[in-house]
Amino acid sequence: MDITLLRKTEFVADQGGPQLEQVYVRSQAMVSRRVAGETLIVPVRGKVGDLASIYSFNQTGSLIWQSMESPKTLRELISDVQREYAVAREQAEKDVKQFLQDTLSVGLVEVREQASIAAMNSTEQGELQSAGSR
Repeated sequence: MDITLLRKTEFVADQGGPQLEQVYVRSQAMVSRRVAGETLIVPVRGKVGDLASIYSFNQTGSLIWQSMESPKTLRELISDVQREYAVAREQAEKDVKQFLQDTLSVGLVEVREQASIAAMNSTEQGELQSAGSR
């Protein structure tokens, strides 16, 4: 497993690490594409892609990014990596935490509270039920 999960040309300061009880989701202010086995991320600022800040993920980073299409806990992300690559939990945890720390520090990933995720899910279920009863 490649240990470089996020590559960018500028240094990013550490702003604290990921927590087990938090829920992580991709920022909506990004556009991502899979090209030649890597995931490329372009931040969108003012409705325009910021081409000076393109990010590239390796396979492991791409898996984690794909997993975060819907909100995921740290435990779920670790399990996804561990299952996909058949690695020890400690290695999967190290990789996921590093990826989250890097992506959180540059705004590619957002932290959501468990309560707000539960509220979003119940709202979506209510909308589906009401749509089905029409």
